[in-house]
Amino acid sequence: MAAGERRNSCTLYFERKARKLGFRVIAGADEAGRGCLFGPVYAAAAVLDPKKPIRGLNDSKQLTAAERERLAGEIRSKAAGFAVAAASVADIRRLNIYHASRLATKRALSALPVQPDYALLDFLRVDLPMEQLPLVKGDARSRSIAAASILAKVARDEAMVKWDEVYPQYGFARHKGYGTPEHLAALAQFGPTPLHRLAYEPVAAVSPEAKYRRTTLPEQANLFDPNSEVL
Repeated sequence: MAAGERRNSCTLYFERKARKLGFRVIAGADEAGRGCLFGPVYAAAAVLDPKKPIRGLNDSKQLTAAERERLAGEIRSKAAGFAVAAASVADIRRLNIYHASRLATKRALSALPVQPDYALLDFLRVDLPMEQLPLVKGDARSRSIAAASILAKVARDEAMVKWDEVYPQYGFARHKGYGTPEHLAALAQFGPTPLHRLAYEPVAAVSPEAKYRRTTLPEQANLFDPNSEVL
């Protein structure tokens, strides 16, 4: 915990500290769906307006669905800027979930209508030319990160409800793609969809592609090299 930061409280401490250092546009960013077995990982970024306070901002996991929905609407109407982005299942498979989360976060920050000069992040950094402060449990400590956390979670939950209409047998509208007993039972019965994350063990365990999921493909040039071991 930083000196001067209130314990167990989601505040504007880090935003105010950044402004004292001369930064003017301070964004918070966070991801949602990192631990899910299905679908893209989402991220959002938000720039709060100091003149339009929003009560009740906190880590989205500590809020009810109704509270998140209400706060998401208020964030969209009061924030100086916000954006939501995602990294696809293909991105997750190609990069791994950590780097796919970074990619989604980078996309969200880049899509903001006002470009920040300072970013508060939940325990990661992104490849963007701005000052960044990664915070452990940042979504419970910074209101800007909390706002982003809420937007990302609400957007992903809405997408899961839509995917439930495509794959009703999996129950996505209820568990949102997490590894609940209902979801695991559906995987065992029906197998994975094209949007399940094959690198995740519960999915790999029921996937006919499991044995290929860690295969490293040869470079194209090596396919035509008579000295290559792949020939």
